Amino acid sequence: MNDADVSKQIQQMVRFIRQEADEKANEISVSAEEEFNIEKLQLVEAEKKKIRQEYERKQKQVEVRKKIEYSMQLNASRIKVLQAQDDLVSAMREAASNDLLNVSHPKFQHHHNYEGLLKSLIVQGLLRLKEPSVLLRCRKEDEHIVQSVLDAAKAEYAEKTSVHEPEIIVDSIYLPAASSPDDPHALSCSGGVVLASRDGKIVFENTLDARLDVIFRGKLPEIRRLLFSQVGA
Repeated sequence: MNDADVSKQIQQMVRFIRQEADEKANEISVSAEEEFNIEKLQLVEAEKKKIRQEYERKQKQVEVRKKIEYSMQLNASRIKVLQAQDDLVSAMREAASNDLLNVSHPKFQHHHNYEGLLKSLIVQGLLRLKEPSVLLRCRKEDEHIVQSVLDAAKAEYAEKTSVHEPEIIVDSIYLPAASSPDDPHALSCSGGVVLASRDGKIVFENTLDARLDVIFRGKLPEIRRLLFSQVGA
């Protein structure tokens, strides 16, 4: 083999090696580009996932805030409704209390038979206490009426219980007078009596105000039902 053949053969080998190198380089380049694209796609998907999660988190926060705000507004509305209902009931109680003043007012006493009412209240107190001797307290302006019905009240009590007539001592300390527009916050009494045992251990408050409170508390559920049964229906 001469030099020309050797040179030719060497060139063929070089071309073959170069071709293999080019093919390998191309293969590496394609593989690297594929890996890059895969990694890029993974990064993009990861970022998309993060963005979706962040969006969902913020959306949930907005929904929670909306629910909280709605709940607060609903509670505030309920409180306003309840307050309005309480105000109406209180106004009714106040109106009834004002009407009660007419029962014992000097101008209307005869019309309402206040004298007979006082006697009944005294008898009721005696029946409640069942004491042989009691202390009675009334308003100063009612003392003359109380004195006028004491004997009849004692006799009625004795007849109902088949016992001796009790001793009734009218206290020199009086119940407050009727309420006055000049001092609406002062202690007041619309009428009636308070009876107590002589030792003061048993006290029965049978004033008109106390009777109104008892009746009003007992009728309050019915009053609310009649007034507010349609609310929220």
